Amino acid sequence: MRRNIVAIALASVIAVLIPGILASAQELHKTYAIGAGGHILIKNVSGDVKVTGYNGGVIVVDAYPVGRDRDLVKVEDLSAGDRIELHVRYPESCNCDAGVNFDVRVPAGLDYNFDRLASVSGNIEVTSVRGNLRATSVSGDVTVKDVTGTVNASSVSGSVDAQITRTEGSGEMKFSSVSGSVNVKAPSNADADIEMSSVSGSLETDFPIQVQEARYGPGRSARGRVGTGANSLRVMTVSGKVSLTRN
Repeated sequence: MRRNIVAIALASVIAVLIPGILASAQELHKTYAIGAGGHILIKNVSGDVKVTGYNGGVIVVDAYPVGRDRDLVKVEDLSAGDRIELHVRYPESCNCDAGVNFDVRVPAGLDYNFDRLASVSGNIEVTSVRGNLRATSVSGDVTVKDVTGTVNASSVSGSVDAQITRTEGSGEMKFSSVSGSVNVKAPSNADADIEMSSVSGSLETDFPIQVQEARYGPGRSARGRVGTGANSLRVMTVSGKVSLTRN
């Protein structure tokens, strides 16, 4: 009798624990000791990617599967050497109700090469980082705040909002959307050749460059150079508002 009671109690404990274990089985929680100049690449399918600078010495990655079929997706870690590379994988021919949300923290004082932060269906948000940044979404918004370095950000169906604290060196920066507004704030002392355009939407800037409207048909554009023109700065959309203002 006593053995039966113990067995029942043990079974009850396992029944409580197993759902919790399974629910977190596909989560990823890792730290990476990668110094300045390291590379970070995250390719998501459905879900958000959030990257934030913090007062720490290692890169911390937390990935959380969400949705009814979240146990069917996994995060594949292809990282090696000075490179973090994470891909989201689904079963073949899976019409899954599932996605993955990434929450990444990087040392705020170090420059990194964010080779690609991407999601097919999800938002990208990057705050308080340094280095070379490329952020893209097919269906989602891209937000970049308090970033120092060279930035490229784009969305096919979504808005792009970017705030650049300081540019360093020379390089090409492009902010674009097919269907969505593109709003960029840049340092008032920026050195850049500027090109702006919107096929269907307004265009605003407080930089000393000339704004032109298409002579025939829709469309507005602006071109000009500020400072030495060390960088190339392009801000454009097909359908939506375009703005370039000073911090």
